[in-house]
Amino acid sequence: MQCKTKVYTMFDFDQYLGFLAFLSILTLGFWLMIFLLTFAIPYWLVGSALEHFKEKRDAKKAKAEEA
Repeated sequence: MQCKTKVYTMFDFDQYLGFLAFLSILTLGFWLMIFLLTFAIPYWLVGSALEHFKEKRDAKKAKAEEA
């Protein structure tokens, strides 16, 4: 009596590559969101606020010099 066992693979090789590509894209997207939320967006907001305050200060100085 021979023992015949079949070996089932979970993925074919091309499915495995697709799964790796999916994980890579997911990981890149995760780190991009972390970068944007912790550095890029706060940097943009602070720079914009500082520029706005400088413009208001310069306008106030110009108005004071005219009078």
